[in-house]
Amino acid sequence: MLSQGFVSAAAIAASVLFILSLGGLSNQEKAKRAVWYGIVGMAVAVLFTALGPGIGAHWLMLPLIAIGAAIGWVVAKRVAMTEMPQLVAALHSFVGLAAVFVAWNADLERRRVLAAQALDATHQEFSAFAALVATKAPDELTFLQLEVIFAIFIGAVTFTGSVIAFGKLAGKVDGKARQLPGGHLLNAGAATVCLVLAIAYLNGTGFWTLLALAAFAFFIGWHLIMGIGGADMPVVVSMLNSYSGWAAAAIGFTLSNDLLIVTGALVGSSGAILSYIMCKAMNRNFVSVILGGFGGGQVGAAAEIEGEQVAIDAAGVAATLNNADSVIIVPGYGMAVAQAQNAVSELTRKLRAAGKEVRFAIHPVAGRLPGHMNVLLAEARVPYDIVMEMDEINDDFPKTDVAIVIGSNDIVNPAAQEDPNSPIAGMPVLEVWKAKVVFVCKRGQGTGYSGIENPLFYKENTRMFYGDARESIDSLLSLID
Repeated sequence: MLSQGFVSAAAIAASVLFILSLGGLSNQEKAKRAVWYGIVGMAVAVLFTALGPGIGAHWLMLPLIAIGAAIGWVVAKRVAMTEMPQLVAALHSFVGLAAVFVAWNADLERRRVLAAQALDATHQEFSAFAALVATKAPDELTFLQLEVIFAIFIGAVTFTGSVIAFGKLAGKVDGKARQLPGGHLLNAGAATVCLVLAIAYLNGTGFWTLLALAAFAFFIGWHLIMGIGGADMPVVVSMLNSYSGWAAAAIGFTLSNDLLIVTGALVGSSGAILSYIMCKAMNRNFVSVILGGFGGGQVGAAAEIEGEQVAIDAAGVAATLNNADSVIIVPGYGMAVAQAQNAVSELTRKLRAAGKEVRFAIHPVAGRLPGHMNVLLAEARVPYDIVMEMDEINDDFPKTDVAIVIGSNDIVNPAAQEDPNSPIAGMPVLEVWKAKVVFVCKRGQGTGYSGIENPLFYKENTRMFYGDARESIDSLLSLID
């Protein structure tokens, strides 16, 4: 068993590594090193916590850690990049459920201590946590109860919300916004019941109040995320990431674990900041996303779209690209589904070798998770310096010969600017329609993930390059001079 001082020093080292990891992830060139900082920090945190004072059966902890690590390794190796968002959502659910279990256990230990003290029993037979509880003053025990309430409520909401987010991202649950009759009044009613139960618990009711509190919070998480449309899922995943962090921080306070508090605060605050950034990128506020999202209806009749979608073949696309001087590629989730990033990287290499300027335009909410497209392009070895954010490149479309949209819909939809009744009205979008020619790689004529029709497909300078994205791009490679 390691001394408390040694464990505290390891906790500080792990906290520093986590901070370095978060800081490094802001830069693509430093991201790989930043990930290793996070890996080492987590290894230090888990190992020294398991070997620290207060952990009873050390011999049992280490095999459990090994088994969990092995399962995580196998799952991560099997998950494709297109499935990464739902994996993240699933991992959030584990954190939420862990918070609920730890909080329940903390209250059971609190009750055990109080019962023993009433009988003047010694503390020698207590668990490490129960012995810690026994030393707390009455006001500290009240604070412990507040921590338990917070951990159960946030953890339960995070668990069921993440499960539904996983289902929507994986296509196992309908991506449309769906709610029970009563809508958000049901959520408000359930939240009110949770408040009443929390007050009753603080006033000395039985353990059943915490079970009921968790049940109602489970309902809120389920119903809340069911009522959010699929197009808002990137924000929802980010929001649940924040929730899981605050749940972890609550566990840290309950267990008097400084590392959990620091880690939870880092995850909670970074997730909240990311949610704000993404909402700003969609010209929406956080509350509007939670209270319905894109699936929640429109303010009026959407404008009718005139014209027709004009198809083009690979030879026509290649001829235009061969005559172009500048090209901007806009990747979306369709590129991820088709695993077309390597073909796109090869196309980029050939176009640049021919002396053409090629750049990528990345919308903040492209794909199913923030940074999804950046990771795919990095995986395909696309140079970092030609991957541009929306604000950096949007003004360049009018000076661009060809814009190629690969599997994107909402982030290139001109209705955001042209139709005040559109569900995405006011959302900042990539203005690809201002390029001289626009090619859209798409499987068919259907709408995108949010179910919103896109006038871009009907514009005079747009040509639809139908088919699987990887096969379509592959067909161009031999035709590029």
